[in-house]
Amino acid sequence: MSLETQPGQKIRVAVVGAGDFGRNHARVYRELDDAELVGIVDPNAERAAQVAAEFSTKVFPDIESLAGRVDAVSVAVPTVEHARVGCRLLEFGLDVLVEKPMAASLAEADDLLSAASRAGRVLQVGHLERFNPAVVAVMPVLNRPLYFEVHRLGIFTPRSLDIDVVYDVMIHDLDILLAFVDAPVVDIKAIGIPVLTDKVDIAHVRLDFASGAVANVTASRVSTERVRKMRFFQQHEYISLDFTRRDALRVRVAEPGPQPKFDFAALPAEREEPLRAELRSFLESVRTRRAPVVDGAAGRRALALADQVMAGILEHARRVQLGAFVTPQANR
Repeated sequence: MSLETQPGQKIRVAVVGAGDFGRNHARVYRELDDAELVGIVDPNAERAAQVAAEFSTKVFPDIESLAGRVDAVSVAVPTVEHARVGCRLLEFGLDVLVEKPMAASLAEADDLLSAASRAGRVLQVGHLERFNPAVVAVMPVLNRPLYFEVHRLGIFTPRSLDIDVVYDVMIHDLDILLAFVDAPVVDIKAIGIPVLTDKVDIAHVRLDFASGAVANVTASRVSTERVRKMRFFQQHEYISLDFTRRDALRVRVAEPGPQPKFDFAALPAEREEPLRAELRSFLESVRTRRAPVVDGAAGRRALALADQVMAGILEHARRVQLGAFVTPQANR
């Protein structure tokens, strides 16, 4: 019988990758009533054993050993391994949640989409901030937003340094913007530089959407403070999201005129850890076979936009190196 016909049955899950992300997935699965954490897979045997012991589960030697023993898997390995590991698990007939970015390239993202389609399995992408209570609270009140200011700044940590900050940090906000605006991007102006690594550590981009909306997005992993905020304007109102506090404030014009009056109200938001909400949603898709909130197509759109931003950054750097930007003083 299928899981859909047995609502009381626990869903057997495993986590591939026992780093920081994988450990947190294991922690939350252990806490969820409808999940049975069957095991951990990681090439680092010591790390796998530590996480398995912490959450009272077992270590599997490889992903092949998961076939027939679990129903669903979280993939939290380095980005370059997402497609290889994810496609293999899908071929085994397992439902897969793959961390963001969903793959190292659009071609690999397409491989994941094709594998999920052939196998008829759930493919969810781990864009965690879609499940932030602030984002969930804002979705019902969206009304053709026109201008966004987004800042996602973090203190340097030796994590995810195999990818540029655009794919590590900014991609969260690119995904949210695509969901909020629901229109194609028609123009991109981007700049980014390495600071502490050989990858881009801080980046800024202006996005123009076909709807007329404009977004200025800044992402950094080398800041002295942690800031994770989005502000946007739509007709007669302003909305501010704080991803760290997980809340959203709505400011509306209550009485227009020469001395307008404003109405300030916090949008109602559930106080739930985003990762818990994300994994709970994934398990619901596994059980019901409904499409995930953040499916493979959404993950691919975010990756495609991140690629466009990186292309803009590289083009800007190339023009700087060629001396295409000349200061007014230099022309005198």
